[in-house]
Amino acid sequence: MGARSGNTEGSTALEMAQLAWMAFTLTPGMGPRRIARAVERIGHAERAFDASLTELEGLGMPANSAQFFSDGRARAAAEDEVKRIQAEPGADFLTREDEAYPERLLEIFDPPSVLWVRGDVALLQRPGIAVVGTRYPTVYGSGMAEMLSRDLAHRRVTILSGMARGVDTAAHKGALAAKGRTVAVWGTGIDVIYPKENKRLAEDIVVAGGTIVSEFPLGTFPAPQNFPLRNRILSGLSVGVLVIEAGEFSGTRITARCAMEQNRDVFAVPGNVTNKHAWGPNTLIKQGAKLTATWEDVWEDLPSQIRLQLEDELQALRSNAGGSDESNAALSTSLFTDAPLPQPEQMVLERLRHDESLQLDDLIEGLDGRMGSSEIFAALFELELAGRVKQLPGKNYVRSF
Repeated sequence: MGARSGNTEGSTALEMAQLAWMAFTLTPGMGPRRIARAVERIGHAERAFDASLTELEGLGMPANSAQFFSDGRARAAAEDEVKRIQAEPGADFLTREDEAYPERLLEIFDPPSVLWVRGDVALLQRPGIAVVGTRYPTVYGSGMAEMLSRDLAHRRVTILSGMARGVDTAAHKGALAAKGRTVAVWGTGIDVIYPKENKRLAEDIVVAGGTIVSEFPLGTFPAPQNFPLRNRILSGLSVGVLVIEAGEFSGTRITARCAMEQNRDVFAVPGNVTNKHAWGPNTLIKQGAKLTATWEDVWEDLPSQIRLQLEDELQALRSNAGGSDESNAALSTSLFTDAPLPQPEQMVLERLRHDESLQLDDLIEGLDGRMGSSEIFAALFELELAGRVKQLPGKNYVRSF
């Protein structure tokens, strides 16, 4: 879908309809449900441009909203927004009348009237799992988010998340590590990166063929009330929601509740009961969420037609690659090969855990008499390069999943 023209002279009926949806969306006091009812009553969105003030109020529009639309301010705001979208590299927008508007999102109670999109619009139609959780995960939580996202992305499942700190960031990075596709649903305009430290991640998502999507106009700053609204889109675009570490009053609970209301599957990774962030997933499991430890736990619960679609795509990829060892390795179950490690690296790796970091001094002390410090440094360097080990602040190390 190409960018629309900001000049309404000679515009097609479709472009006028899109402009009208945008005008409704930018009208104060008009939410998705109210807009949907107004368009349903008038028949075609663009007819609102020619309606009188009385007719607009008869559509159920509040007086102030009807006045804003009637005196031309709504149309002017829409035309200006379309021009701004055209000026944004890779940006576009979808209205509820566009064929490219994601079908799954239309199933929810209050689908956005307009979606602002940067990147691959078609990706919004693909089967995806939303991965959500706390902004302050443990090493275990961020590792599980990255591992499960990576393994699912290996199998052509789109990974959706909110690009917040913590679990969200780990999920997007896991998908990118698998050279898969990921969608970031923002609570800001698609030109306002939040948090700012994820600027590189946002760029990587789009460059890798992923998508950034929002229901908020360009320039929208990260207001706290935007993010609970964003969560219904995150669950609505997905076929299921995977929860990894979330406190009792976490915003992740909103996403999980939205998923249940939208008849989406809910998956949860069990956590240590002494960790406050385990409350969310553990409670969801008690309430019927699918206990999830590996990608297979999600895969086997996907709708059969989706699983068959993804399996066919994987088979086609293998066939196109000629069945070579190199190409099939990228589609293998594990990120790593089973090739044996040199003994020093194996000794260091055996001392490290997935779910708990080990400080460098403790690692050296634990291997005292078996390895010298220079050998340990060299082994850690090689393991980090291979992606088997991660270094955390304070010279702490964990084993990658």
